[in-house]
Parts: sequence; C-alpha cells; structure tokens
Amino acid sequence: MATTRKKIFISFDYEGLAGITSWNDVDKKSSDYKKEEMLRQLRAFLRGLDGNEITLVDSHAAGDNIPWELTEEFPNVTLVSGGIRQYYMMYGIDESYDFTVFFGYHAGIGTLHANMDHTYSSSSIHNIWINGMEMNEALINAAFAGLFGVPLGCLVGDDKVVIQTSKVLPKALYLETKKSIGRHSAIMKPVASLLNELEECAQLLSTKSREDFEIFRFSSPIEMIVEFSDTLRADLVSSMPLVERLDGRKVRIVHDDYKLIFEALLAMTYICAAAKILV
Repeated sequence: MATTRKKIFISFDYEGLAGITSWNDVDKKSSDYKKEEMLRQLRAFLRGLDGNEITLVDSHAAGDNIPWELTEEFPNVTLVSGGIRQYYMMYGIDESYDFTVFFGYHAGIGTLHANMDHTYSSSSIHNIWINGMEMNEALINAAFAGLFGVPLGCLVGDDKVVIQTSKVLPKALYLETKKSIGRHSAIMKPVASLLNELEECAQLLSTKSREDFEIFRFSSPIEMIVEFSDTLRADLVSSMPLVERLDGRKVRIVHDDYKLIFEALLAMTYICAAAKILV
C-alpha cells in the first residue's frame, strides 16, 4: 500500500513486454495476439500501485488492447481507450500528476539488436532527432510530460529502451522485462520472477515523490528532423506549415514551443498513413 496517495499517469505500449517478439503478438486481429501475457504483467504492476489514483492510457495501435473490465478489479484505475485522440500516447497529462510511468516501451528505430524497434511509426519513420539527439518514444513523451512539470518516474520495457532512456534520465526507476537479441527475438525472464519484480517495482514507486525524479525538457529553439522511409512520405508532410524539406527523405521543423513540435510529429504520422493508399 502507498503511504501517501499519488496521482500516476501510465502510458501503455506493448512491444516492450515479456513474451512478445513479433508484430503478430501485438496485433489484435492476429490469432497469435498475446492478450493474456500482457494482462498478467499489467495486473502485477497495478497490484503494486494499490491505493494510488491511476490514469491508464492505452497507447498501442488503435488504443483498444486493455479491456475496460480491468477496472472492476482495479477501481482506482481510469482507462483511456481508443483513437485517434489528442496527444495520443500522452492524452490527459497535466500538472496534477506526481509522475508518469511508461509501461511496455521499446527501443527507438534503428537500435542494434532491439526487439521490434520503431519510433512512432514502424512503417513510415526511419529516424527522429530533436536538438541533435536521436529519439525513442520514451524521450519524446517524457519531454511532453515535462511541459507540465511532470517527471518520468518509471519505465518498464526491454533492456535496449532501458539503456537508451536511463542515460538521459538516470533517476527514474527501470524494470527490464527481457533482453532483446534481434528485431524478432529476445531472452525472456521467468514468468514468476518478472511478475514479482513488477509488483515490487510498483510498490517502490508508490513511496516516491515528484522531487525524486528529473523533469525532462528541451532547450529552445527546438529543432526536430524526421527521416522517412521513402520520398513519398516526405512529399506528403512537406505541405505542413513550418516544415522545411532537407533532402529526399528528411524534413525539419523548428519552434520555441515543444507542444507544437510534438503535435507536428503526431500529424506527420497520421498524414503518412495516406501513403498506403497512394502507392
């Protein structure tokens, strides 16, 4: 039980969880969809957060992976489900939260030996740099939470995202679910060990306060460079305001407000979905 009730924002993703190695494992339409494996890990973490006020934002694919019935078991959880929605993975974040949790996160696109590596769009985005720093989703989202003065308190994911993110935000709690050894391969922890670790990590997090962690922000002006998988996608997003074309596959946007940069990245991913129709 938490000694002091905390308000915690959990952004849920799938690829960084144990038992997961392929896109079929995280595709709700696939017969290989690993729903129960996901729910066991999520339940263990939520048990450790008993007594806290939780907002759980389903942020994988269409955002419809976590069943609403979970809130019968955990009445302290408010579930955000479905898409498309404003600020997608970070919908609802504001100054009232003590800290964020990134649950089931994965490494950024192009990471060596990383399981299912991608950054916001596995089909469209080849790389993202912000102020010269190569990005993953955890850092992009942590900076958005930083706009509201909310730090990253905990990240649960594979070893590669833990290594990447802890270099920038060393004070957060990190729980490694698996060791990625290839794009579709990983070494898994035993189930019982991982579930115990998840519950214990959440219990430890419950004892922390906002001041124990770092607030992540980019200094202004903020420059984001996005490299797409092909020239068609760069063609499409080049019509966006403030976007400058750098070469065949890269675009650049610069602004003092990170909120605008974050919104621009989301808009780019939505626009690039049209490329599947145009090909």
